[in-house]
Amino acid sequence: MKLYELSPAPGSVKDVKRVGRGHGSGNGKTAGKGHKGQKARSGGSIRPGFEGGQTSLARRIPKRGFNNIFRTEYVAINVSQLEQFVDGTVVDTELLKAAGLVKNAKDGIKILGNGELTKNLTVKVAAVSASAKEKIEKAGGKVEVI
Repeated sequence: MKLYELSPAPGSVKDVKRVGRGHGSGNGKTAGKGHKGQKARSGGSIRPGFEGGQTSLARRIPKRGFNNIFRTEYVAINVSQLEQFVDGTVVDTELLKAAGLVKNAKDGIKILGNGELTKNLTVKVAAVSASAKEKIEKAGGKVEVI
């Protein structure tokens, strides 16, 4: 096979639609735009969210409060989920990702105190609740906040 022998798959290449080239073409005169109106004008595109002059939905809905764009977002994991690791394991962000407990760590991982823990683990995470810290240390493990 040579470069000049290549051709596109049948039906994949279509001719450009030539509008405004006489009424015999089927797209003459108004060129498929109908008669008058905003969509018939040049530059007559309607921006996303425009509702024909009616107050847009984004402006009708009441707004309250404040969203802090600089907030720290933690991914929460319960103590019971750490039970799957072997005794003496160092549990950190990479290990939790590898185990499939966390997909996106965001600003860090926080361990919460729901459930029981019997394994002796060293936990290195961004934040730990008081009850989780108590349960980990009660099981013989250590908590390091990084």
